[in-house]
Amino acid sequence: MIQVKVFGVAIDPVTKGFVIILKDQDEKKWLPIWIGPYEAKMISLALEKSKPNRPFSPDLIKNIIESAGLVTEKVVISDLRENTYYATIYLKKGEKELLIDARPSDAVAVALRLETPIFISDEVMKKASVTHSSKEEEVSIRLAQLKNELQIEVDKENYEKAAQIRDEIRRLEKMNNIPPLKFN
Repeated sequence: MIQVKVFGVAIDPVTKGFVIILKDQDEKKWLPIWIGPYEAKMISLALEKSKPNRPFSPDLIKNIIESAGLVTEKVVISDLRENTYYATIYLKKGEKELLIDARPSDAVAVALRLETPIFISDEVMKKASVTHSSKEEEVSIRLAQLKNELQIEVDKENYEKAAQIRDEIRRLEKMNNIPPLKFN
């Protein structure tokens, strides 16, 4: 198994869908997993360490785990079949180990809230990871992340932070000769 960290959530420039980017500890291999908009928001909020007024589903799961006296040992993205990823949340209560089947996006959202390590099986990493990305790919991923963060800040009406993100997007576009994003 390979331990990974969540590099971020991005918008795929081709499909316009959301992608979570998981990178190995050396940042030499990364695994993109396409997820839904709600799941992207839940992961983005966890990465920002944002506390909602009321619990979202991953917060509820975290609260249940903690209230039940369970310990979350790890999350493993364990399989890839027919373009569908599978994950397992490993819980422990005393000596008893519980394995909970989960969608990777949900498992990652919960893991981030519980500060639980995330792993990818060697087989999944071999099948689906991307090695050595070019500078253009890195810039594209970073721009997609920033655009997602910008939308989140606008939705929260945090316009000062949104302006900072907008300026960072413009700086990256200018440095890399990318046509500028049009803001309304």
